Amino acid sequence: MTAPEQTPELHDAALDNYHAIADAIATLFFPHAEVVLHDLRTQKVDYIANNLSKRVIGDESSLEDMLSDDVSERNIGPYEKLNWDGQKIRSLSTVLRDSEGHPLAVLCINLNISLFENAKAALDLFLSPSKLIPQPDSLFRDDWQERINTFLHAWLRERQLSLNLLTRDHKRELVLALHAEGAFKGKSASNYVANVLNMGRATVYKHLKELKG
Repeated sequence: MTAPEQTPELHDAALDNYHAIADAIATLFFPHAEVVLHDLRTQKVDYIANNLSKRVIGDESSLEDMLSDDVSERNIGPYEKLNWDGQKIRSLSTVLRDSEGHPLAVLCINLNISLFENAKAALDLFLSPSKLIPQPDSLFRDDWQERINTFLHAWLRERQLSLNLLTRDHKRELVLALHAEGAFKGKSASNYVANVLNMGRATVYKHLKELKG
């Protein structure tokens, strides 16, 4: 069912800007968002952008309570409701006022979140650890790269540091800590650590030589 066009008699230039805002929001979040503008003076739906609710312009709004000047809320929500097709809608309503501060209209943004919920369920299923098995000893017993990775990121978490923001002193401290863990017993371990820490191999050797000295 298509919404009837507004007649010139019903057109109100005071709400034109809000029509443009409604179109902009609906376009940005298309096809998941509907924006409905309620005219509080007529208590009717004035405009609908990307109709998801099967409402029509001119439907009763039943928002008489919003006419009171005592209404202090500007943004109401977000809150959830159920659409006609059974899909979940998350909504937020904004009370719009005229130049004198009196309630003029209510702009309702209705976001269909069913698609996002389905995507979340699919990701939860895909990333579920329930089907994982422990690392096989036969494959990981001598995996020095895995041990370096595990130690390195535990070291970063303890100090609340990020790998790409390490200073020279941090890197030196980390190389020494890795040495204490026996990380450099693996073949090519020095090259690997240099690549991971984005530093020269010679610098790694320099720090290790300091220990020997």
